[in-house]
Amino acid sequence: MLYTGRALKRLRLTRGIKQSHVAEFLNVTQATVSRWETGVLIPAEDQQAALEHLFGRPASTADAAIKRLVETSTARVHLICDHSHRLLAASPARRAEWWRDMLGTPMFRYASEGIQQAEGTLQDAGWYDGQTPSIVVETGPNGRDDVPIVAGRVLWERIPLADGAAGRLVTTLT
Repeated sequence: MLYTGRALKRLRLTRGIKQSHVAEFLNVTQATVSRWETGVLIPAEDQQAALEHLFGRPASTADAAIKRLVETSTARVHLICDHSHRLLAASPARRAEWWRDMLGTPMFRYASEGIQQAEGTLQDAGWYDGQTPSIVVETGPNGRDDVPIVAGRVLWERIPLADGAAGRLVTTLT
């Protein structure tokens, strides 16, 4: 399929994906994605292949179920892309902690020092190889009012997504 113009925009919106996420996935600028959607530019052959990977498969019912479970959970929980840290879903309890809708936003910039340190240990712990499917992290406070993180413990669980990427389910324990 040739991913250009209105078709690309329609697919992107139907899947609930922001232009910035498509741009990050294809390693182009958001302006380039916008130009594709308006028909000013046509994606190159390798970019078409990447778009096929991103949009070529129907939305996974398993991914939709995970998102629905997160979004209806009474726990303080959210799901991020394990690679980009973009927010994919959040429970009402988690969303109530934030001053604005964070869906699609890279969350790592809000990480406390404890979270950043834990992130740095994941490679050696076998996180990305699937050897460690979950880990408990001491958060420490981040000192922010807009997306506050208080000292406590969270459970990180690595979840495979239908597009081959991994999600990280983050659940507050204390």
